Amino acid sequence: MKIIDSTTDILKKIGSICIAGMMFLTCADVVGRFFGYPIFGSMEIVSILATIGIAMALAFTHKTKGHVGVEILVRLLPQRTQTIIELCTNILAVCLFALLTWRIFLYAGTMRRSGEVTMNLRLPEYMVVYLMSFCLAIFTLVIVKDAIENIKKLGAK
Repeated sequence: MKIIDSTTDILKKIGSICIAGMMFLTCADVVGRFFGYPIFGSMEIVSILATIGIAMALAFTHKTKGHVGVEILVRLLPQRTQTIIELCTNILAVCLFALLTWRIFLYAGTMRRSGEVTMNLRLPEYMVVYLMSFCLAIFTLVIVKDAIENIKKLGAK
């Protein structure tokens, strides 16, 4: 469990660097365009950094309960019922994101074999997709960890 937490923290830091990189590159491109020297391929790099930043943030956001949830009615239920509902949600989410991780990993392999690259800079896109698959795998493990904690809560009562 500590490995998952430390990996999540590392991914959060890398994602933060990607978001900051997007900001600096966009600012530099705007200033460069003002003086007539835009940065070639900046849109591609910003898109890649945004994709990586979002993928890296998923696990940490779930860990800190930062995702938007509609819990107006659930909050009115007893604690045990809330835990059961959260456990069911976690189980469904694990199934969904495990399937998504697997399919994205396969898609990255297809992209690698086809030689797909970005339009201007000709960067290989499959590397970003493999990275997304890894981040989704960590996200799935964080959800599994939550499910185990909910099972422990139910067993303790």
